[in-house]
Amino acid sequence: MFGELGDRWGQLQAAFAIGTLAELRADYDLAEQRFRAALEMATELDLRPEMSYQTSWLGRVALLRGDLVEARVLHERAMRLATEQGFTPGEMYARLGLALGLRREGKPDDAERHLKLLLAWHRDHDAPSGEALVLAELGFIAELRGDAELARRTQREGLAAARRSRDPRAVALGVEGLAGAEALAGNTRRARRLLAVAARLREGVGTPLRPGERGDVERIAARVAAGK
Repeated sequence: MFGELGDRWGQLQAAFAIGTLAELRADYDLAEQRFRAALEMATELDLRPEMSYQTSWLGRVALLRGDLVEARVLHERAMRLATEQGFTPGEMYARLGLALGLRREGKPDDAERHLKLLLAWHRDHDAPSGEALVLAELGFIAELRGDAELARRTQREGLAAARRSRDPRAVALGVEGLAGAEALAGNTRRARRLLAVAARLREGVGTPLRPGERGDVERIAARVAAGK
């Protein structure tokens, strides 16, 4: 319809919506295709904020595929586009994607630097969903460093933010993070129960972990299995 009307803005938004749905279904080829189309239209219209967002979405697809180098390049580009325009929401969205990738690249110090800035920003803007995600990431960093107490404290804080957001997926992530802290502390029975609770929460809203999102849960489950 938008194509028939020659409405490039409408086409851009439609491409983005289709890409988002494809990503949720783990159809990463279609998601990338649609986000690239949206980026081309945003570039044609010289919509710099949209260019930043669409580049970040391409970065998220690369992250889900496990292409960490490409994800970093795309998120850095998106952050640069947003910063040049003074577009802080776009900058923070790109920064979050960059932090997610850096932790998975094994660069926790770099990830932590971005995450602490993001935590302050989300709290200043009363955004509990974003706060919950950032705290989960900080908790995972503490877990990977072997600090069970800091991991537990951070994940509990994140779980509280997730509950304020009323987003079951955010709550599930917080529960998974807490399972990681408990497994590290040697409380494998409690960790196993928490993983089961998180899985039920995700199943309840029809959003099981997609390929590319399972790394933390698989790591925690392996520790639980080893500590039987």
